[in-house]
Amino acid sequence: MIIPIGAQNAFVISQGIKRNYHLLAASICLLCDIGLIALGVFGSSGFVSEDDFLYQALTWGGAIFLLIYGTISLKKVIQPVANNMELSRDSNNLSLKLVIISALAVTLLNPHVYLDTVMILGGASLKYTGDEKIMFAIGCMLASVVWFYFLAILAARLAPWLLNQKVQKGIDFVIGVVMWFIAVTLIV
Repeated sequence: MIIPIGAQNAFVISQGIKRNYHLLAASICLLCDIGLIALGVFGSSGFVSEDDFLYQALTWGGAIFLLIYGTISLKKVIQPVANNMELSRDSNNLSLKLVIISALAVTLLNPHVYLDTVMILGGASLKYTGDEKIMFAIGCMLASVVWFYFLAILAARLAPWLLNQKVQKGIDFVIGVVMWFIAVTLIV
């Protein structure tokens, strides 16, 4: 559920490439995921799936958010960049406060996160009871921990290669297309 490149993953990758509070960004995303997984597994998935207005609001809000995020990524593909040094120099401009706010925004303002954690994982947990439900939740939470730290550390290690203009534009293109694809699937 968390491996497809979405708003959270794209943000963590971006911070990893810049080596700009990348482990903090990963920590915020995974702590939010842990809370939302717990919320989904231990109760609210049934509530959200039964409330048609809330479900529709999450779906349409998610589609709009993803279309905008995808458009921003695709705009970066067509914008000229002078050279790799400029990319590297301008990439470390987020303050600690802005990294925290941005990590919270790409997580908590992204309805796709709620669909994945609360709705889908919460729904999948309905077949478990007692200790099995707890183990299911812990497994999902551990997957989130491993994934976000892996992503942040890998992006930081591969930063010299990932800072290449062509690679950056390729990443932005893929992120934009994936965001639009997810938005369309939410709408459909």
